[in-house]
Amino acid sequence: MAKSSLASRLYQGEANIQIIGRRKMWFTVAAVLVAISIGSFIFRQFHLGIEFAGGSEFGVPGQVAGQTLTSDRVYDSVEAAVHAVDPNVQVNAAQQVGEGAEANFKIRTAVLTPDQMAEIKAAIAADLGFEAGQISDQQVSSAWGGAVINKAILGLVIFLILVTVYLVFRFEWRMAVAALASLLLDMIVTAGVYSLVGFELTPYTVIGFLTILGFSLYDVVVVFDKVQENTRGITAGTTRTYGEATNLAINQTLMRSLNTGLVALLPVGGVLFIGAGLLGAGTLKDLGLVLFVGMGIGVAASIVFAAPVLSYLKDKEPRIQAHNARVLARRAQRVEEAAAKGENLTAADEVPVFAGSTTPRPGARPAQKRGGNRPGGKRP
Repeated sequence: MAKSSLASRLYQGEANIQIIGRRKMWFTVAAVLVAISIGSFIFRQFHLGIEFAGGSEFGVPGQVAGQTLTSDRVYDSVEAAVHAVDPNVQVNAAQQVGEGAEANFKIRTAVLTPDQMAEIKAAIAADLGFEAGQISDQQVSSAWGGAVINKAILGLVIFLILVTVYLVFRFEWRMAVAALASLLLDMIVTAGVYSLVGFELTPYTVIGFLTILGFSLYDVVVVFDKVQENTRGITAGTTRTYGEATNLAINQTLMRSLNTGLVALLPVGGVLFIGAGLLGAGTLKDLGLVLFVGMGIGVAASIVFAAPVLSYLKDKEPRIQAHNARVLARRAQRVEEAAAKGENLTAADEVPVFAGSTTPRPGARPAQKRGGNRPGGKRP
C-alpha cells in the first residue's frame, strides 16, 4: 500500500513527530526567550501611554486649506510651540489616526498647566493655519492608569486561583503546574515582544493580555485531556513509556491545535496588519499586537512546552519511573531475542507509532469472537 502523505498522517495522528524526546531543546528555547524578554523589561522597559504615564495630549487635524499635513510637519510645529513655553517638556512623536480627510494627529507631552496648553494651542494654530478651536487637548492623570493596573492584577490572581483549582480537580497537580508554566511563558514572551517593538502600553494592551489567558489555557486543556486518555492505566502494560504516550497525544491533537490557532489568528492578524497597518487605525495596534503574539505563542507553548513539562514532572514520579524501566527492559529483551535469531531489530522498532497498534482505529469493526458467544454455543 502506498505511503500516505504528511498532511494525511498529521490529520490521522500518525506523523509521529518527536516533541517529548526533544524536550531539553524546547526548554532551552523557552529559557532563551524568557531571558531576552526580561532583558528588554530591564533595558528597554515599556513605552507607557498617556493613561499610565500621565500627561497632556493635543489633537491636530490632518488637513488645512485643502493641503494634507505630514506627521513630521505637525510634530515640528507642536515641539516648537511646547518648547517656547517650557524647553524641558518632552514631546512624543506624532501618531496618525485615520486616513484622508478624516485623518488627525495625536501628540503627547508631559503634564502641562491649562494656561500653558492654551498658549501652545494658539501657537500651533498660528503656525499651521488653523483656528485654535480646531485643535483638541486633554489631560490624563497617571492615577487612572494605576487603578487599571491594580484591577487587572486582581483579576489575574483570581483567574489563576480558579484555573489552578479546576486543573487539580479535573486532572492532577502536575498538569496544573505544567499548564500554569505554559501560561507564564506565554505572558512573559508576549510582554517581551511588546517591549522590544516599543508599542505604547495602553488599556487596550491590558485587555489583550487578559484575553489571551483563556485562549492559552484552552489549547493546553485539549492536549492534556488526550494525554489523560492515553495514559489511563498505563502502568498495567508495557507498551509505551509515559513520555511516548504523551507524545502520541500531542500528535493526535496537533492538527486541532494548529487549525484552532489559525482560525483565531486570521481575524486578529486582519486587525493588526490591515486595520492598524494599512488603514492607519493606530488605536487598534495596541490590542492587535498583544492578541496576535499571545495567541500564537499560546498555541506553540501548549504543544512544545506544556506537555514536555508535564512529561518531565511525571518521569520524576516513582510509579512512572518503575513503569518506564519495565517498558525499556522489555524492549531490550526483545531486541536481544531477535539478535539471537539473526533478526535485525532495534529498540526503535519496538516503539508503537499509532494508537491503533494497541487500540482500534476510529470506525474499525470490533473483532468477532468465535464459538461461545453465539447462540447455541460452539459449532460442532
